[in-house]
Amino acid sequence: MIYLIAGARPNFMKVAPLIKELKLQDIDYKLIHTGQHYDYNMSKIFFKDLGMPEPDIHLDVGSHSHAVQTAKIMIEFEKIILQEKPSAIIVVGDVNSTIACALVAKKLFIPIIHVEAGLRSFDQRMPEEINRILTDGLSDLLFTTEKTAEINLKKEGIDSKKIFFVGNVMIDSLIENIEKTKNLQYYKKFDLKESDYALMTIHRASNVDNKEMLEKIIDIFVHIQKKIKLFFPMHPRTKKNLEKFNLIDQLKKENIIFSEPLGYLEFLDLMNHSRFILTDSGGIQEEASFLKIPVLTLRENTERPITIEQGTNTLVGNDFDKINFLVDDILTNQYKKGKNIEKWDGDASKRIVKIIKEKIFNKS
Repeated sequence: MIYLIAGARPNFMKVAPLIKELKLQDIDYKLIHTGQHYDYNMSKIFFKDLGMPEPDIHLDVGSHSHAVQTAKIMIEFEKIILQEKPSAIIVVGDVNSTIACALVAKKLFIPIIHVEAGLRSFDQRMPEEINRILTDGLSDLLFTTEKTAEINLKKEGIDSKKIFFVGNVMIDSLIENIEKTKNLQYYKKFDLKESDYALMTIHRASNVDNKEMLEKIIDIFVHIQKKIKLFFPMHPRTKKNLEKFNLIDQLKKENIIFSEPLGYLEFLDLMNHSRFILTDSGGIQEEASFLKIPVLTLRENTERPITIEQGTNTLVGNDFDKINFLVDDILTNQYKKGKNIEKWDGDASKRIVKIIKEKIFNKS
């Protein structure tokens, strides 16, 4: 029996193809939802869109500070894991659920499998960076999405025998589901035309928790909407802070269209038909690069350098002039096109489960 941990929206796209492959390989599993993201469009709708079964166990932790949330997950997960000691746990990504469950498993001598290991932004002001480093240090099998991740892990003293370059499970989900969006045309619901709008998402604390930083980003958006329509599905954290700082009215422009957070298929459809994307998300850098859609990342660093080196991603921070220049490049078709990235081919979950069978269950 393997416990598969999911807690926040980015986890679900990574867990879905693993569930499918575990079933195909006849490996017993239980899906544990920590409840780190709990509203419908941040959680439940993703299970529906991705064809995932309902969680076997729901910890119902909810939103708290990093310390309280991590502690609550640990307390509740320990109760579960003591009832039925699994052969291993699989944790994905870099959210609080990832490190919390890894810590509990390690102290109970249960093998830890980390999917999406080794990514580093080298910025420990990001809570996710701390979660990545600690989880990798605890893990027994580490599955990487790009070759720089293996370099990072070896520099940190991780045994190379534990590290496996398998590709990107989130791209597995994208490939599995892209056909479902072909007839969806969800973008038309908002009177948008194909390749005639930009998609924007912001949610990171470094961008939205500081009024001065948020004002700079708003100035950028207001300028860009003079050139092209902007579609803005608003993260709850972003909406809360825009209202707190009395900034939301500044975004009420004719060419900026708002929505609530979207389901996976709806967002994938909007992304796939957009001209370019403005984001501070890690996963969107990867998805956009696979789809060959230009993506300007509103951060000073990225833990996914392959998306810059071979994909369609450029780091822009909040540099108004740089963003303006690159938007013009995109609109005049002079922006870089991106290449196919090694092992981002829809088979990462197959490689992962094959290795799990060999290493955890000693099956050929």
